[in-house]
Amino acid sequence: MEDVPRPLPSPPVKFMDRLRAFMRAKRLAFRTEETYCRWIRDYIRFHGMQRPERLKSEHIDDWLRHLACDRSVSINTQKTALNAVVFLYRQFLHLDIGTLNFTRANKGRKLPVVFNQDEAMRILSFLKGASWLVASLMYGSGLRVMEAVRLRMQDFDFEQRALTVREAKGNKERRTLLPESLIAPLQAQIEMAMALHRRDCEEGFGAIYRSEASSVGAKDGNMALLYVFPADEPAFCPRMQVMRRHHLREQQVRRAVARAIDKANIRKKGSCHTFRHSFATHLLAAGTDIRTIQELLGHSDVKTTMIYTHVLGKHAHDTLSPLDRLGADHSSSE
Repeated sequence: MEDVPRPLPSPPVKFMDRLRAFMRAKRLAFRTEETYCRWIRDYIRFHGMQRPERLKSEHIDDWLRHLACDRSVSINTQKTALNAVVFLYRQFLHLDIGTLNFTRANKGRKLPVVFNQDEAMRILSFLKGASWLVASLMYGSGLRVMEAVRLRMQDFDFEQRALTVREAKGNKERRTLLPESLIAPLQAQIEMAMALHRRDCEEGFGAIYRSEASSVGAKDGNMALLYVFPADEPAFCPRMQVMRRHHLREQQVRRAVARAIDKANIRKKGSCHTFRHSFATHLLAAGTDIRTIQELLGHSDVKTTMIYTHVLGKHAHDTLSPLDRLGADHSSSE
């Protein structure tokens, strides 16, 4: 019996389905796809479900002004919403949106919360397993939580004590510090991940996620792309249409860190990201050059990194408060 060729799947008809298909063809990250679609739906609903092709720049202005004035979103949230509609018009619809003139969100600058060294170690002491190791990398290497859970075997250079962050914010790569004290625990974690992967292969779902467009298999001797922090259970991937084991969910780490902060009796509004802020602040306090910290954090502009000088409270090296200087002068005169 001859094989009957299967018909090609029909192209999506609904607007949002076509938009998602276009985003996947562009290989946008899944989180970017979800975020952009959410904001584009919000934009369309705000204008009474009108087709975006019929809306103009003033409609975009009205929506962005609504976000800033009525919903009090943050600066970064408004920027994300703007990026979503710009992608919609310029790349998907190929329409010129002209010049925008909207009210920009402005909530002022807030200094990041930072743990001191004792607080950081107390919090880590209430964590265990993968959550402890991920949190230790956030504090010891300055990683974001998503950067940590996405780490693969190829990202570690144990000989050079270095760590490569490949799936960073803005799709940028950088190298950062790898704490020597974490080498042995990481090697044990890698062995566990490899053993789990071999079991997955035996059960028929050993595909490894490689990019937003594909999955690959891996043999025992070639598992550079294997996630170091695998998820507890395999799951169905709606994009690849396969069963596979993804990385550890970041929400598991967030919840574990929140519980540890509470158990450590830390009265600060801390989170996973506070470990990254603490990494930068403690390096600066130890005399590390601000440009080096910028590179380790992956900041595009040193102005972003400069905020840690305000957290530290030293805008120049060894700057004393006038009150402290007065007290020192008074003590020396006695």
